[in-house]
Amino acid sequence: MTAVLRVEDLSVAFHTRGGVVRALDRVGFSVGAGQTMALVGESGSGKSVTAYAIMGLLEAAGQITGGRALLGETDLIATAPGDLARIRGRRIAMIFQNPRAALNPIRAVGRQIADVLRRHGGATRFNAWDRAIEALRAVGIPDPARRARAYPFELSGGMCQRVMIAIAVAARPELLIADEPTTGLDVTTQAVVMDLIQAMAAETGMATILITHDLALAAERAGRIAVMHAGHLVEEANTQTLLARPSHPYTARLIAATPTAAGSLDSLMSVPGGLPDLRRADIPHCRYAARCERRLDACGQVVTMREREPHHRVACWNPLDAAA
Repeated sequence: MTAVLRVEDLSVAFHTRGGVVRALDRVGFSVGAGQTMALVGESGSGKSVTAYAIMGLLEAAGQITGGRALLGETDLIATAPGDLARIRGRRIAMIFQNPRAALNPIRAVGRQIADVLRRHGGATRFNAWDRAIEALRAVGIPDPARRARAYPFELSGGMCQRVMIAIAVAARPELLIADEPTTGLDVTTQAVVMDLIQAMAAETGMATILITHDLALAAERAGRIAVMHAGHLVEEANTQTLLARPSHPYTARLIAATPTAAGSLDSLMSVPGGLPDLRRADIPHCRYAARCERRLDACGQVVTMREREPHHRVACWNPLDAAA
């Protein structure tokens, strides 16, 4: 499968009053055309920072200290800000966690879609409004001509999320990053939103990165899953393989902490401990070591992603038995 995006050794640090936070360390993965890959992990694992770094949207305190993010042959990390602004929205787009905060509160939603269409979608000022209405219709918003004149505060959370999807896919990007796209939505609306994203991907061949802490959502919607912990990518595999044969102890703990229809609440297990302080100068090479019941002396050494079986990589000195 042709890789739409290849992330190689991506590292990010934030300079704060309390010290330098090493938020990402040598993160690498790829996602192919038409493929949905999920980035999963608990809050603070670096999922959203990865997305913001790829998009060139890090806060002023954030600095990319190494690595590449290749969209086709274009290295997004090395691209000048002006050129990157022209790529965002046209070739790569993002759905943000909080649609109300991401949308312009004083501009009608139809105008916001029309803006993207005029800048990135080849629309003119004469047909942009009609195309914006069609974009709202495509994401299932009823009476789109009327809704196009509404402001974000006049719409429900689900409606705002649909508007965000319409904006993100307006120019038919090669890659869509969906950052917690179902947060705060009821179960029915969650399903509708994810169905919309997957339908768009199937229609256009768009690659999708789904960022979520919900392993059950990732299992249902993604063909591959990459697991992050404290700024490290610790495991990556096809969804069925990862759920059936997790290799990293952290992945196994996440799976054990995820409710299932067949299981009971009493059977759930928590992930012990907490995330390490990423400001420490002596932070272990394996950032999960302090929480891990399988740690060895070797865990203090640099560990890289290794292939345990085809298309299944893990970064661990003492992985779980792949045949278990």
